[in-house]
Parts: sequence; C-alpha cells; structure tokens
Amino acid sequence: MQLTRRSWLSAGLSLPLLGRAAFAESFPESRPIRWVVPFPPGGQTDSTARLTAQGLATVLPANIVVENRAGGQGTVGSDHVRQSPPDGHTLLFSASIFALGRHILKSTRYDPQADFQPVARVGEAPLLVVMTPGLPHKSIAELVAAARLAPERYTMAVPSLGAMGHLATVAFNQLGGLNLTITSYRGTAPALTDVAGGHVQLLIDAMLALLPMARGGQVKALAITTPKRSALAPEIPTSAESGMRGLEFASWYGVWAPRSLSSEVAAWLNTAFNAATGELARTGRFAEIGQEPVIQTRDEFARFIDADLARNAALLKLANYQPV
Repeated sequence: MQLTRRSWLSAGLSLPLLGRAAFAESFPESRPIRWVVPFPPGGQTDSTARLTAQGLATVLPANIVVENRAGGQGTVGSDHVRQSPPDGHTLLFSASIFALGRHILKSTRYDPQADFQPVARVGEAPLLVVMTPGLPHKSIAELVAAARLAPERYTMAVPSLGAMGHLATVAFNQLGGLNLTITSYRGTAPALTDVAGGHVQLLIDAMLALLPMARGGQVKALAITTPKRSALAPEIPTSAESGMRGLEFASWYGVWAPRSLSSEVAAWLNTAFNAATGELARTGRFAEIGQEPVIQTRDEFARFIDADLARNAALLKLANYQPV
C-alpha cells in the first residue's frame, strides 16, 4: 500500500469526523452522492469504483450511487461531470488515462487539468509483462538480449493506444534499446489470444486481466511493472528483478470534481475517501481485485498527476503518437 504523509491509522482516526454533523455542514441538501464511471460495467475501473463506493458507504451517512456513462472513449461521462453543479454531489471516478486528455483524444471538449480538480487517488494496479509460451526466455534480460540480435522476430501487442500498457510498451523499447514493432488491438482479449497463439510475442497490460492465462500456462509471465512484488502473485518478479530497471508503471484510479467545487467540500471528500480506502486496505478487499490502496492529500494527488502527465506525454511524443 502506498502511503504519503498519512498512515492508514491516521486515516482511520478521521472516521469519527465524518458523522452526520460534518456531513450536514458540508452538504446542506440531503441528496445522494453520485459518481460517474465513464466506462461500461465490468471493467477494472468499474470494479474499483463499486468497491470504493461500498467502502465510502461505511464512512458517510449518505447514499452512494455509481452510474456508468460510457461512450466516446470515456469522454461522455467525463463531460457530464464537467457540466454538473459543483456541489460535491456529482463526481468522476476514472482511470489514469483520463489525465492524459487531449494527448490521446483530439475530440475531447474539456481539459482534465483546467476543468476538473483532483479529489482523491484511491488505488493502483500493476501491469504484467507476458510472452508467448513457445519462447525459451526466462527473464526480460534474456528476452532483450535475444531481441537485439533478431528484432524482426519480436512484435509487441497493445490493446489500447494511449493507455498505460501502451506507455509501458514504448518505455520497454526505450529502456531495452530496442525498436520492436508495436501492433494495436481493440482490447485485451484479442491481443492476449494472439500472444498465446504465438502470432505476436509480447504484451504488457493489467495484471488482473493477464494473470489467469499466465497461471494456466497459455502465456509466460516475465515481470510485473511495480517496484515491489504483488501480494496477488508474489511468485512473479518485478521488472528490475527480471533485468529492466525503470519499467515502473501502474494503472491508477481516482476521483475528480468540477473545477469550481469549493476547497472546503473537496478537502472534506478527500478525508472521506482516505478513510474508506484505509478500511478497504485493512480488510484486504482491494487486494482481491489486484489493487494497491493509495492514501494521499489533494495536493499530493495533484503533484502526482503533474509528474505522471509529464512522463507519459514525453513517451507518447517519443512514439510519434497522434491523438485520435
């Protein structure tokens, strides 16, 4: 679990502060808190949102409603929140790809940094590097050495352009001193199928999505892209342990509000989300969906976004990626 400035204990101790009196003061109208997930039900973002909602419901004396508004590669739901009243009752729950905004989508009608304010980052999930099972390599170091000698034999699959797996793939080429061909797919399932079948050789994507086939032997897991091993799969080494330092990427998930939401309500919500995340960490429920809980202040979350955006925008430029 990543903790910055606050331990889980301090987040837990804030629970009594989130009683009815504080709620009534911050939200004078007794209405549900809706958060919009700009993707269809069933995905990692949706699962994380719904679990976080359950955690938040134990902290707040209010109804929490999760609403899926899919479309436009996440832009429909995001724009709905942008246009909602800035009263704290309508929030956006989205993934790291949201922060890249116009770096990946030219059709967006909003600027994630100018039109929204970050409220809380609640969790992050490692990516997994997998390889077709027919290759003999047992580590990233072995793979890179072989790919330098015969790069034409290796192709990397990307399930979603601009997503964290694509950025990690670009970084893999850069860190390995390679220029392997990158092939785009429409989703993880077809990409993973082609890796299992040997049609492409490598894939970097969300660990939770790839782990079942890795454990089943249909693909070979080489490393996870986080500084430490995951409790969900402690047998899989980190990228550094496998021979590639610096390949550190995670899909992360957070909450945003319209830019003009008052700082008092935003701070109050941040405390509530941190308390909920602390409780989900204590019970181990985040780990069940492959998430590492994150507890941050709003300022820490904003600085994290700035650093993440700078790195990822540079990677997209390196890959000559053009917004679609």
